[in-house]
Amino acid sequence: MLKLEDVKLAIVGLGYVGLPLAVEFGKKMQVVGFDINLRRVEALRAGHDATLEVSDDELRGASGLSFTSALDDLSACNIFIVTVPTPIDEHKQPDLTPLIKASQSIGRVLKKGDIVIYESTVYPGATEEDCVPVLEKVSGLKFNTDFYAGYSPERINPGDKEHRVTTIKKVTSGSTVEVADLVDELYKTIIVAGTHKATSIKVAEAAKVIENTQRDLNIALINELALIFNRLGIDTQAVLEAAGTKWNFLPFRPGLVGGHCIGVDPYYLTHKAQSIGYHPEIILAGRRLNDNMGAYVVSQLVKAMLKRKIHVDGARVLIMGLTFKENCPDLRNTKVIDIVNELAEFNIVVDVYDPWVDSAEAMHEYSITPVSQPQAGSYDGIILAVAHNEFAAMGPESIRSLGKVEHVLYDLKYLLDASQSDLRL
Repeated sequence: MLKLEDVKLAIVGLGYVGLPLAVEFGKKMQVVGFDINLRRVEALRAGHDATLEVSDDELRGASGLSFTSALDDLSACNIFIVTVPTPIDEHKQPDLTPLIKASQSIGRVLKKGDIVIYESTVYPGATEEDCVPVLEKVSGLKFNTDFYAGYSPERINPGDKEHRVTTIKKVTSGSTVEVADLVDELYKTIIVAGTHKATSIKVAEAAKVIENTQRDLNIALINELALIFNRLGIDTQAVLEAAGTKWNFLPFRPGLVGGHCIGVDPYYLTHKAQSIGYHPEIILAGRRLNDNMGAYVVSQLVKAMLKRKIHVDGARVLIMGLTFKENCPDLRNTKVIDIVNELAEFNIVVDVYDPWVDSAEAMHEYSITPVSQPQAGSYDGIILAVAHNEFAAMGPESIRSLGKVEHVLYDLKYLLDASQSDLRL
């Protein structure tokens, strides 16, 4: 069995999850960071992370870390940590394509005694039922005889500079008792918050997928309450602040639920549940409600415009923010795009302004070219969709100045006081 001091580590996938992990390990040992995106590898070699998860100084501090897009450079490694994305397709079904392709690549360089650890969010059973057979087929090796597997779910929170990879407790697991111990020891070398060794890979997989499912359902509940309170003419934020005076009231807020985790992970669990003959009602109900919030926001905006006799057909609306969350450039599964598309159904002209977004990425992902600077006095409607610090710093007067004399300001993120906007969730 491999010993910790003999580990030669490879991180496969250098995105929001893989790069911070590779950097931390690179401070302790020799690590090969692998990604199929040559531009990404070249940028990292030049010392800059476009996702802004890792600073240039942090990259320089990881003296043991090297980057490559050549699979042969992994041939000397004996532990592979897979951190590729696990998205959903247009039918909201799990898309394991990146995971399967990563497994195929690793299979080509896999040797006897090697360990493959997956961090990508999956449904319970995916590691051993979907990934391991690919490793076996490509490598010609036998699972738990020639090579082994582990699972340690990622807990990265993009844009969060307080809760980093090393300060969040890490769940670990392995395909045998000995492998589980080694996987746990490996992560303990960088995780100062400690680890929790799960009893099996499936337990670790299930633990990850329910973390974000729980958050999704809690937000769905608050979103539904917001729909009710809006009809009653009650300010939702005021209600939540009052209820929050009780020590055990959970401080969730209404809003759009996007991103690579909360808006995606529940579908992995529901897919697995349906495959074994169980139809999950509560989880899917929460997903439907959250997925419809973009359409609800637009309906509220249009009604408010009509009440002010603002002509909707051909109106101009400014959306402030495109990323899935504040103060980070991550566009993955942003639900702001739902608002953009819904406004287009009303023949409304939409400008998107987001200082955090790379214009080329916005065009590639959503065919949107963000404006570099909104023009004052141009808009019939303004939607504060993402709570970037830059928008908070503008204040209500500067934001209002972007609108025409008669316009509607919709504050989705409670950046302003209730009296400073026309609509809030």
